[in-house]
Amino acid sequence: MEIDIPEVVAEVTAAFRRYEVALVTNDVAVLDELFWNDPRTIRYGAGEILHGYEEIMAFRASRPSVGLERELVRTVITTHGRDFATANTTFSRNGRIGRQSQTWVRMPEGWRVVSAHVSLMPAGG
Repeated sequence: MEIDIPEVVAEVTAAFRRYEVALVTNDVAVLDELFWNDPRTIRYGAGEILHGYEEIMAFRASRPSVGLERELVRTVITTHGRDFATANTTFSRNGRIGRQSQTWVRMPEGWRVVSAHVSLMPAGG
């Protein structure tokens, strides 16, 4: 299996960046689009546990749309073959450090997040 095929890394990086812009601007339509529409999709957030696309969609629809800005500190995107990738990033928001991991899979409709996890470091940590 080839790791980090340049054109695949570029594709996933573009999808990741699109997700990031949608996240900080609360573009719910794009966020919903970029998650796999399946009951097996998972998103563990800083304060929520979401199983399935429907729960993730409902969370996005009810989430406050202010205070979403953040600064990415370090992002690592690794592709495995042509259809699987991980994107891990650390970020800073309001003086707190957070971590985000995503598993991306190439679906017929394009790259989609099938699993995501977001957590915050303890305050002062």
